[in-house]
Amino acid sequence: MAAAALSRFTDRQITLVESDAIGTVGVGEATIPQIRLFNAGLGIDETEFLRETRGSFKLGIEFAGWAGEGRTYMHAFGNIGHPAGLLPFHHYWLRARKEGVAKSLGTYSLNERAGRALKMQMWRPKPGEQVPDMPWAYHFDAGLYAAYLRKYAEAKGVTRIEGKVDEVSRGEARITSITIEGGRTIFGDFFIDCSGFRSLLLGDALETPFQDWTHWLPCDRAVAVPCATKGDFTPYTKSTARKAGWQWRIPLQHRIGNGHVYCSEFMSDHEALETLLASIDGEPQTEPNRLKFTTGMRQQQWIGNCLALGLSAGFMEPLESTSIHLIQSSLARFLQMLPGAEPAAATIAEFNRQAEFEWTRIRDFLILHYTANGREGEPFWDRCRAMELPDTLSAKIEQFRASGFIHREHEELFTEQGWLQVFVGQDVMPESWNPMANAMPAHDLSAMMDRIEQRDTKLVETMPGHVEFLRAYCMPRENRKTA
Repeated sequence: MAAAALSRFTDRQITLVESDAIGTVGVGEATIPQIRLFNAGLGIDETEFLRETRGSFKLGIEFAGWAGEGRTYMHAFGNIGHPAGLLPFHHYWLRARKEGVAKSLGTYSLNERAGRALKMQMWRPKPGEQVPDMPWAYHFDAGLYAAYLRKYAEAKGVTRIEGKVDEVSRGEARITSITIEGGRTIFGDFFIDCSGFRSLLLGDALETPFQDWTHWLPCDRAVAVPCATKGDFTPYTKSTARKAGWQWRIPLQHRIGNGHVYCSEFMSDHEALETLLASIDGEPQTEPNRLKFTTGMRQQQWIGNCLALGLSAGFMEPLESTSIHLIQSSLARFLQMLPGAEPAAATIAEFNRQAEFEWTRIRDFLILHYTANGREGEPFWDRCRAMELPDTLSAKIEQFRASGFIHREHEELFTEQGWLQVFVGQDVMPESWNPMANAMPAHDLSAMMDRIEQRDTKLVETMPGHVEFLRAYCMPRENRKTA
């Protein structure tokens, strides 16, 4: 991603050092809608991208069992209902719910309605017409995406060198060169550290401390395995709460990506694998891939002439599909602040300030899922409910509980609608709503709820199925029969 973006938007000479002998994390990848902006910026054709990465569409994430066994809710992309006057829709929904004229929150989300019906559609805007708001992201094979971007970058002049980094040489707060196995030394003006959990440049060579968030996000292990495509080909990711963590399900054109994220203090590796294999759709296609991790971030992600991306910068467990976004967001921020011959200290400081803000607000959103769980009687989940929260998250919860108020500070990644769906889905309910919502006459309130529901019902009825849409839109002919 870094090589592709830098070769597209700059005239710098770029050298990429990587080794085919080093494995990658995961067996599938789920994303959020911002990836479409990154791909569009590179000029990538969506149909080609989906075809090359065996991708499918994603309208949101279903959370099963987080509020208690047998209960589900969805964090769907896009708007919920529509505002009236100065107020967001959810204040009217809270009042209508109390008066018995509102259905579940998801009834008023077009993305959730389409997702649960296994439907997908795009609307091409026409002059003077407003198209329905139904944003989408993707599920795809991350390895194939990397290969696709490698071709893209090399076609734009990026030099790729095969090899493992053996030594990193540094001056005062800067990298001077790297040496790969075999003794070849590579010099550069600026270095981007994409060396994964090891963080060879920023972490090791520049000795940048790591902020450990395990006390808030205690899962520290994962096991992943792909399986044959069976069951529903859902246009959404599924996250199922388990005894000491959660399990993901990501449907691709050619397989299902599965994984189990768990806390080793409460579950053994053996039990975690057994739990995963007992609940996947089909036969495993590879040996399980085991991962150990610590959730958190480097205190600084840019020092001197070195920027860390991805796992080198930190790790955010994949509960809300933010891993790829955080890489692309850092790249976009870096391009906006692109240094000259010598990076300015003020520019570096501002980059790090913005990065910390983005990471900590995403962290808070993930913590909300854990602390608001409804799984009583399970030690892991009981501890999550009892943990002391960051002040920023406590304030957000208290504000919503008091009057339904949700504030999106600056450019927080997750919208008010995202927070709302997790709050309501996991029973964090407000004591009241904004009293301005009381000004709407009761019959108008009921009519508004009906109108939104009926509009989305009609839209969903006209949509093709997810598989049908994929077949027509991007699938190679040889894959159409099996999907």
